[in-house]
Amino acid sequence: MSRALEAARATARRLEAAAPLNAVLHWSAAELEAEARRADAQAPAGALYGVPIAVKDNIVTTEAPTTCASRILEGFVSPFEATATRRLRAAGALIAAKTNLDEFAMGSSTEHSAFGRVHHPLDPALVPGGSSGGSAALVAAGVVPAALGSETGGSVRQPAAFCGVVGVKPGYGRVSRAGLVAFGSSLDCISAFGRTVADAAAVLAAMSGHDPDDATTIPEPPLAPPVARADLRGLVIGLPREYLPGDLDAGVRAGVDRAVEAMRGLGATIREVSLPHARYAVPTYYVIAPAEAASNLARYDGARYGVRRLGPAGDLASLYRTTRGEGFGLEVRRRILVGTYVLSAGYYDAYYRKAQQVRALIADDFRRVFAAGTDLLFTPTTPTTAFRAGANTADPVAMYLADVFVCAASLAGIPAMSLPIGRAEGLPVGGQLIAPERGESLMLAAAGALEAALDGTAEVR
Repeated sequence: MSRALEAARATARRLEAAAPLNAVLHWSAAELEAEARRADAQAPAGALYGVPIAVKDNIVTTEAPTTCASRILEGFVSPFEATATRRLRAAGALIAAKTNLDEFAMGSSTEHSAFGRVHHPLDPALVPGGSSGGSAALVAAGVVPAALGSETGGSVRQPAAFCGVVGVKPGYGRVSRAGLVAFGSSLDCISAFGRTVADAAAVLAAMSGHDPDDATTIPEPPLAPPVARADLRGLVIGLPREYLPGDLDAGVRAGVDRAVEAMRGLGATIREVSLPHARYAVPTYYVIAPAEAASNLARYDGARYGVRRLGPAGDLASLYRTTRGEGFGLEVRRRILVGTYVLSAGYYDAYYRKAQQVRALIADDFRRVFAAGTDLLFTPTTPTTAFRAGANTADPVAMYLADVFVCAASLAGIPAMSLPIGRAEGLPVGGQLIAPERGESLMLAAAGALEAALDGTAEVR
């Protein structure tokens, strides 16, 4: 039996055992074995030969449905393959499962799925984060060593922090968006989870590079795996004061302090810096992203593909209203309404245009800090550890604030990642590294050194 077939059968057993997590929307033992046979025939020398990788269910594949965890796409099978998954298969990877998510990637807890919420692997009463909670939970539970998620405003880094795994968002354009179901087109990035920095880096390298099917990809070859480094000598690590407020959760602060001391012990120079417009990141994001979502989701009208619901009047307007009203969940409808409002006549300048101006100021803050000699930034990934299911569903603003430390890098389009830096009362704490444009390799190398020096599962005080 080949190594790939052994991996496929072992993964099938783990997926079956992990059913209580509700992290998977589609998988098949037969499809896994077919993946193994394909890898044996086409890519036995590939860098990811025999590695099972789960895929967030807003990334299209031709052999399985792509639902975006929405009733409006229930049963939809794409006629084409995403560039990212095609490249992973070319490297020998096995696409193991399609994972649960917040509907159309809109959420911070994976509670907004039409097919039920995802449970945290350590405590089913907690959320795994979102919107890529299914992928994060599978990696944290040891079902797969790596998984794909998508980032629009922190949807990989935040669940990575909550679940205690590595989550890497590349810079915008580093990985092709061809085949990623659009949410916010100027923000969306296919991103990688891994049990370790090396796992996530290998997946990112395999799917990166210019793609003629996506005009926003940067004209560069694929990333090389980062060169391992034993220390951080010669690097200046900036600590943005805006990310370390006085009321930061005590456990998160203890984890950050421990990680900073570890980086100092590895030879890094630690410097306080300022990103003065970071405090506007959440309101800016929640104007721009819903505006783009309202435009992108206009295509789900019941007339072209997906679910069709003809209303009682039997006319076209009734078709639109009934299909969209029944097909979209509450959070998606909320964001469509917000996006339509901020783009409407009389409000465009006051909201959308102003948000784009503030977005430019946020990006300028990052450029200024990096130009002044800071190599990387280090911050907490989230303001708290994982919260209880239902705690924030009645208060959208409280839910949105779970992204307060992650959405600025998304607005700026720069690389950022989360890695485990300890546990507070048994729950994972994530630390975030942020790099300048096209700085993925340095960021990953530094993260690898920190990971080796720091037990990410140790209790912090």
